[in-house]
Amino acid sequence: MCLVALAVGASERFPFVLASNRDEFYAREAAPLAWWTPEGGAVELLGGRDLRAGGTWLALSRAGRLAFVTNVRDPSSIDPQARSRGELVTRWIESAPAADAKRWWAGIEPERYNGFNLIALDAARGELFWAGRGRSGIHAPEPLPRGVHGISNAALDTPWPKVRRLKSRMADAVQAADSLDLLAGSLFTALADVSLAPDAELPDTGVPLDVERWLSAAFIRSPDGRYGTRCSTLVVTERRGDGLVTHVIERSHAPGTPAERREAIANWPEPQAGDERRP
Repeated sequence: MCLVALAVGASERFPFVLASNRDEFYAREAAPLAWWTPEGGAVELLGGRDLRAGGTWLALSRAGRLAFVTNVRDPSSIDPQARSRGELVTRWIESAPAADAKRWWAGIEPERYNGFNLIALDAARGELFWAGRGRSGIHAPEPLPRGVHGISNAALDTPWPKVRRLKSRMADAVQAADSLDLLAGSLFTALADVSLAPDAELPDTGVPLDVERWLSAAFIRSPDGRYGTRCSTLVVTERRGDGLVTHVIERSHAPGTPAERREAIANWPEPQAGDERRP
């Protein structure tokens, strides 16, 4: 996944909103949004699935854990023997409820992964954090404050043009929307933006200038047709009366996959047996 915006506590009706594009080579096999259990795991996840390495770029559990990962674009530091970054998502979601961010991070050995950003949520605990490994080193988990945040293939809130644009459109959408469908429509339109940034605003991430140009769009299609935005995903928590409903909506842009899939989880996070943090 290569572009995400989050609105945390920016709307009374929609207290948590995530809008994301996943960019990948089309030849890399993946399964669309569905409930599934990682091999050897015990927790059912809702999300897409990387069929090559077995992890995922974005997923959540009924118990209120959610995570997504993006890579950090730095072609000079790629280790082909590194572990798959997609397993960071499943490792967070499957970790024991008692494992807070600090304790979990101490056991993951971030140096064994190529550059990454991870944003993870434990909705039952009220814990939301960003962590990663980037050009400036390893970033231990830090809490994410209320507001609108954006991330692509650099550190959190790095002001790349497409990150700035998506954050702005996210802020406008959550304030203006009076229904889930209106909010979803506005966010999917923002994620489908194919406009390119001016050369003067392009980052220098170590790839050729022509590649920086086409990577600067929110919705990507490489000139050779081999790489691009594979799917767009929304996670929207909506306040309804005294309860919360979390909606997950995915639009696939890859040939041969369903155009749109929707799931809804009432009272998310759902109370879990033996979980003393919830009534």
